[in-house]
Amino acid sequence: MIEFDEVKQHGPKTVIEKPRERAILVGVERPKQEWSLESSLAELERLAWTAGADTVARTSQKLDSPNPRTFVGSGKAEEIAGLARSYAADVVIFDDEIIAGLYQHDEEEKGVGKDVKIIDRTALILDIFALHATSKEGRLQVRLAQNQYLYPRLRGMWAHLASNRMGGGVGSRFGEGESQLEVDRRLIRNRITSIRRELALLSKKRDLQRKQRKESGIYKVALAGYTNAGKSSL
Repeated sequence: MIEFDEVKQHGPKTVIEKPRERAILVGVERPKQEWSLESSLAELERLAWTAGADTVARTSQKLDSPNPRTFVGSGKAEEIAGLARSYAADVVIFDDEIIAGLYQHDEEEKGVGKDVKIIDRTALILDIFALHATSKEGRLQVRLAQNQYLYPRLRGMWAHLASNRMGGGVGSRFGEGESQLEVDRRLIRNRITSIRRELALLSKKRDLQRKQRKESGIYKVALAGYTNAGKSSL
């Protein structure tokens, strides 16, 4: 079955609306956590909706500490894979950071399939920021945050790629991936340095503009909130 993006006419312009993605939310209940699991997942669902995904299923598990390989227990990981297949999900969103030194996507993806994205709350929030950033400074700040998020995860990502190489022999040894890892790390370090330099220049410009507004008596007010929270009405 071939799916086409929905096309709507808005006056003289034609807007192509992409179909919304289908998301499965995964929460973990830990002892003495500050927020209730239900409240946290409800917020995660709103974040997913803002990013363009509709929640089709939720699941959760009580854990004293995350599983070092699959984050949740192996049985729960199988359940998540089954939900992803049953609901034809496009993305699985964990309510916690699912990577802590190891690239745990590898273990999860074995069950849900390579076409299903696995992300965590932090990646989701950064995606929303990237979606709505309009100013040059805003886009740079998002890019900086994304690169800082990616940098400590590179080693596990290259281990994941190396483990997926077909067969053994030439080109299948991890050393090749390790070399590429160092290249990518250097590129990201350079990118972070470059973005910080641009932000510093923009910050000086902002300070000057702020000083000029203060002298003129004109101030700006910003409202922040979820979609449909009433910002425009206010």
